[in-house]
Amino acid sequence: MTIARKSRLCAVSLILAGLSSQAQANQTAAPPSVVRMTTSDRAMVDDLEHRTFLWFWEAADPQTGLIPDRYPSPQTFDSVASIGFGLTAYGIGAERHYITREQAAERTLTTLRYLSRLPENDSKDQSSGFHGFFYHFLDPKTGLRLNPDIELSSIDTALLMQGILFSQSFYDRNTSQETEIRNLADSLYKRVDWQWMKRPDNRLSMGWGPEHQFISNYWEGYSEGMMAYILGLGSPEQDYALTPASWKAWLSTNDKRWGEYYGQTFLNFAPLFGHQYSHAWIDFRGIQDDWVRGKSVDYFENSRRAAYAQRAYAMANPGGWHDYSATVWGLTASDGPGEITQKVDGKDKRFMSYVARGTGRDYVQDDGTIAPTAAVGSIAFAPEIVIPAIREMKSRYGKQVYGKYGFVDAFNPSFQDGKTFWSDREYVGIDQGPILLMIENWRDGFVWNVMKHNPYIRTGLQRAGFSGGWLETKNAPSE
Repeated sequence: MTIARKSRLCAVSLILAGLSSQAQANQTAAPPSVVRMTTSDRAMVDDLEHRTFLWFWEAADPQTGLIPDRYPSPQTFDSVASIGFGLTAYGIGAERHYITREQAAERTLTTLRYLSRLPENDSKDQSSGFHGFFYHFLDPKTGLRLNPDIELSSIDTALLMQGILFSQSFYDRNTSQETEIRNLADSLYKRVDWQWMKRPDNRLSMGWGPEHQFISNYWEGYSEGMMAYILGLGSPEQDYALTPASWKAWLSTNDKRWGEYYGQTFLNFAPLFGHQYSHAWIDFRGIQDDWVRGKSVDYFENSRRAAYAQRAYAMANPGGWHDYSATVWGLTASDGPGEITQKVDGKDKRFMSYVARGTGRDYVQDDGTIAPTAAVGSIAFAPEIVIPAIREMKSRYGKQVYGKYGFVDAFNPSFQDGKTFWSDREYVGIDQGPILLMIENWRDGFVWNVMKHNPYIRTGLQRAGFSGGWLETKNAPSE
């Protein structure tokens, strides 16, 4: 069944669509104001979405489908997480008519065929994965593990699998090409042995390597790890699937992070990517598990509050960083100026390179570096504060932060070289992804609606205890 696309909504409806009815009943901040979308605003968002799509289309190797971690860049290794976002980007490209459906299917099939043929074993350098999990970074020439420092990653495999399951549900036509896509996607997903990655206390390890075996860190507490548990619970392979005990184990630390921060009461996770990644594919509006039901919210509303809290933090600007305001905000994992100390307004300030910047009850890590993906990736949650931020960042900083592929990964108005401020020259796949997918979800829920048709996602949510909303329909609606 082809996924039907809803007609374009009026500006006011687009803004209000980002708020579930339950969210409106449980706000802790003032109700959001309506953004009156002008023709130039719509053109601005359209342009950003198209440019961000082009990053995935042009960065990918057309012969293998592998996508680099960053591009253009002297670092050329490939990222399985980028591939997951890229597989979803191709469907968006077809839906938005940036490319044809045939082009999207061809690139997707190339990618899935290549991934399915890569070797899986426990060797140190002759493998791309093991037990269905893939290494975080792959060599672009061979598709093998990049080097001995690279782990077999549970979360990066989860990001890849989200894109794979999107492909399985999007390519629903009765053609030989789309049938093969569905079959390959099914096979790749089913071979992930989530039980093998599970530790004795039912939580998932963050990864594994042949040199030192399982990483000591676990996925616990609210984070992007949510998607890995849902995917593990949804597996139809009984010996590989997680049980509801794993979801309960993951939830067990949530109470420690629930609380008030900058005017919002929510489940805290300092960098905004943790509030975006799972939501990029799964529509959490109106569905609840037992834990979040007890807080009278849903996880979508939780992410909306996280975005508002970050904006309020920027407005308060306790660190005294340049340009922070109601329209210049957003902290998440991103590039930075480098590990260096520099005077800012007469005070020594320590700057960082790539790090998980963020602000919340769990921690604060801030050196004045703004990552546009933090704000733009929140557009589906709070468009009324994100669209003004897009407008301001683009108009104020211009070509220094906005180029061929949209917003650069990060910039820092406080870090000066005597002539201008620091801005990145690279784009990072895992930061481009939320921009593209969440703009599309904000428009009309396209990615969400495709994923609602995937039986494994539905099963994973139900086994985790989610109910309500679209899960109550026998077949997900073709919205």
